[in-house]
Amino acid sequence: AFLSDELGVEAGEIVIRQFPGGASNLTYLIAAGGRDYVLRRPPSGTKARSAHDMGREFRILSRIHDAFPYAPRPLAYCDDPALLGEPFYLMERLQGLILRRDLPADLSLDAAEARALCENLVAVHAELHDVDYAAAGLAELGHPEGYVARQVAGWSKRYQNARTDDVPENEALMKWLADNQPPDSGSGALIHNDYKFDNVVLGQHDLGIIGVLDWEMATLGDPLMDLGCSLAYWIQADDPRAMQQLRMMPTQLPGMMTRRELVDYYSERAGVAAGDFRFYYAFGLFRLAVIVQQIYFRFARGQTRDRRFADFGQMCSLLSGTALAVTRGQRSL
Repeated sequence: AFLSDELGVEAGEIVIRQFPGGASNLTYLIAAGGRDYVLRRPPSGTKARSAHDMGREFRILSRIHDAFPYAPRPLAYCDDPALLGEPFYLMERLQGLILRRDLPADLSLDAAEARALCENLVAVHAELHDVDYAAAGLAELGHPEGYVARQVAGWSKRYQNARTDDVPENEALMKWLADNQPPDSGSGALIHNDYKFDNVVLGQHDLGIIGVLDWEMATLGDPLMDLGCSLAYWIQADDPRAMQQLRMMPTQLPGMMTRRELVDYYSERAGVAAGDFRFYYAFGLFRLAVIVQQIYFRFARGQTRDRRFADFGQMCSLLSGTALAVTRGQRSL
C-alpha cells in the first residue's frame, strides 16, 4: 500500500532481498511493479543518539542531487513505525559495479587502470568538497567552524561510552589528538565522512564513477578531515600483515596509489596544502576504531547476533594501536 500511494506501484508481487554488505544501516533491494528500488532503514537494538537518522539522510539526497549528480535520487520517506518498526526511505537503484575486498572473478585491472581508478576516486571527492552547499540548501546541515575540535572531543567521548574491558583505554591517543589539533583548513565544505571504493558505484564498462552511496554521516566540516577518514580504510601493499587482514577493498593491487600519493593528488586537484597529514590520518584511524567498537559494543551486549561483529573488538585494538604508532612517529603515512 505504501509503494502504491507514494510511487504508484501497481498491486502485485514484491520481492525483497537484503544487501549483504554494511555494518550500520540495513539496505534492501525492493523489486515491485517492474522496477527496482533501494530501501534504507536503521539497525535493530539500542542505537547511538542522533545516529541512523533516515529523515536527515533523505533530506541530504533530496537537496544535493542537482549539485552533485553522483548522489542517488531519493523517492519516498516514511517515519511511521507501524510499517517496518523504524523510519525508512526509498531511492533509485544505480546499476553498476561496487568494489569489495577482492576484484570480481571476471574483472582484471592493469597498473595503469588501477592508477586511473584512484585518480577518478580522488577527483570526485574533491568535486564533492567544491559543492556550493548553501546554494544546494544545506547550510543548516552543520557548523564548519570548530569542526576539528568538536570531532576530536565527540569521538573520544563515544569511545569512552562504548569501551568494553577487552579493548585499550586509549587515553594517550585521545590526549595527543586533543593537544595536536590543526586549525580548520578553510571555510568548510560538504563532506561525506565515509568516502571509499565500496561506497561508490562504477560503470560496468568504463569503470567511471556513476554514484556515491551511504550519506548517513555527511555534514559540513573540514575536507582534510574527510580525506583523513578515507585514508583509514586504505590498506596498501606494504602494510603489515595484521593490517592486511582489515582490508575491505582491492587497494593493494599494483598501480593503486599509496596513501601519500592520494594526499598529494588530492592537494593538486583541490588546490590545498595538506602538509604531512599525520594528524588527519591518526584521527581517521581512531574514528574508525570507535565506529568498529560501537558495533562491537552492541554485539557484546546481545543487541545484535551478527557473527561478523564477534572480532570487532580486536579490530578496534589494531586500529587504535596503529593510530597511536602514527602519533609517535613509529608509522608513516
